[in-house]
Amino acid sequence: MSDTNPIGVMHVVDTLDVGGTETVAVNLVNALARDRYRAYLCATRRDGPLASAIAPHVEHLCLNRKGRIDLGVVAKLARFVDKANIHILHLHSSSLFFGVLVSYVARRHLKLIWHDHYGNGPLRSVPLYRWAASHVDGVIAVNELLAGWSTKRLKIRPDRVWYLPNFVLPPEGAPDQICPEPPGVPGSRIVCVANLKPPKDQATLIQAMRLVREKRPEAHLLLVGSTVDTVYTETLRNEVTAAGLQDDVSFLGSVRNVWSYLHACDIAVLTSTTEGLPLSLLEYGSAGRPTIATRVGQCAQVLDNGRAGILVDARSPQSVADAILRLLTDEALRKELGSQFARFVRENYGADAIVRRLCQIYETILDGPVAAPSQTISPVVFR
Repeated sequence: MSDTNPIGVMHVVDTLDVGGTETVAVNLVNALARDRYRAYLCATRRDGPLASAIAPHVEHLCLNRKGRIDLGVVAKLARFVDKANIHILHLHSSSLFFGVLVSYVARRHLKLIWHDHYGNGPLRSVPLYRWAASHVDGVIAVNELLAGWSTKRLKIRPDRVWYLPNFVLPPEGAPDQICPEPPGVPGSRIVCVANLKPPKDQATLIQAMRLVREKRPEAHLLLVGSTVDTVYTETLRNEVTAAGLQDDVSFLGSVRNVWSYLHACDIAVLTSTTEGLPLSLLEYGSAGRPTIATRVGQCAQVLDNGRAGILVDARSPQSVADAILRLLTDEALRKELGSQFARFVRENYGADAIVRRLCQIYETILDGPVAAPSQTISPVVFR
């Protein structure tokens, strides 16, 4: 394919609500070199706050899909794909199924890449995913467990499955600005950046805070993230009340500048029960926060197997509480782990190398030359 004929690439997500999958999609599509790619981003269900973070050169579509199978919307996108001369559909998470249907309807041949962000691959319906994945030209997995699941359970050829880590882009300028003074006192603020849904298991963190408060009553927990599951969120609030932690736990919801809140806090925690490669962990590292995380998904690898942070068992309030107390009482350890984590994330999850690898994947499925490195990348700073 000639360099004078840019490759049409469309990233497809269900929504542009604030979340890890959506942020990765926006970051990646923004990063594609404009002299090599024509970049598009399609939200099949609805737009959201991340729509404003899409770079001006990326054409943006919202299809307002109403149900799981909306044949009218499938046909609409297929017509657009034909008219815009799209070569690659880059399908994030559950948009896999929608993209496969579009490929059936479109008149032109499309290359399909499925970007698997989920942390619970082994628990999903193998027959359903095997059928859908049989139509793709390659699979990108955000951790090695998912890559193995695709080859072993979905029977995808190993040379068509790639492990590609997530990455984050710190905002330009001072990271600690545009943030109101958060609850709590300096030296005792604990933050968890994760949307409120059961797999993130903020319930364990709240239970741990009850134990922490017995020894460090000044400790304060900030929960940053949107309500995804209203029943679960109400359960969390009830647990806070039952534990008498109303003055010690703050629900901040979605915030515009997560980096400023990270820099205002002293310890970062993630207590998930299942993960892929969590974007919030990379944000913690980029902000240089001493971090506690559960041994799920790729978390241990991101924390350099415990050398750049503290690893704990999932669903263990006591382990989480012990780790928090250890960091609260040792400022030198906080500084040391925060510095190590920042260096490890910078060296291993830099944007340029990962986007370059993505371009190589595109060229592999197109059987063409390796693409040029990406252009300057504008960061997504919403959470």
